[in-house]
Amino acid sequence: MSKNTGFSITSANRYSLALFELAEENNLLSQIEDQSLSMLNLINQSNDFYNLIKDPTINQEDLSKVINIIVEKNKFDILFKNFLNFLIQKRRFFFIESILESFIETCSIKRGELKAELKSAKNLSSDEITKITELLTKNFSSKIKLNYKQDKSLIGGLVVQVGSTMVDTSIKNKLQQIENRMIEA
Repeated sequence: MSKNTGFSITSANRYSLALFELAEENNLLSQIEDQSLSMLNLINQSNDFYNLIKDPTINQEDLSKVINIIVEKNKFDILFKNFLNFLIQKRRFFFIESILESFIETCSIKRGELKAELKSAKNLSSDEITKITELLTKNFSSKIKLNYKQDKSLIGGLVVQVGSTMVDTSIKNKLQQIENRMIEA
């Protein structure tokens, strides 16, 4: 199936901003953010649900029934339920992932958080991740929202990226630098 170019990032941002404003007006911002994360986790963890969302032949009524069951099982707020059903009605549920990701990013930006990526060769404990987050918060003088992933291809060390700033202390990077110097020589 070809990618729908009629729905842009700007459109996703508009829907997410509308959800943000509704949630903020109703003092439900943190609940809706948690529910959005839950919905994204469900999409990422369930191939069946992901395929259902991406199926262009699915009937709106059937999709709405499935969403209402999910909403009820997870005890989602009525505002979030109405938003999801609105997307189904407007035939925009296909883009729920980008809309919710944009919503979560908007919440993070409004709280003044910086987004950071951390990759390590070994699995870090939650204590180590907390210490790194605290160190980054201190160095960048801003709240840090850290996204951590283990990447065994790094061999050893860490890669940290905050905005456009990247620190790469991985062995993989050091080997690459040595290889580049040998090629240049």
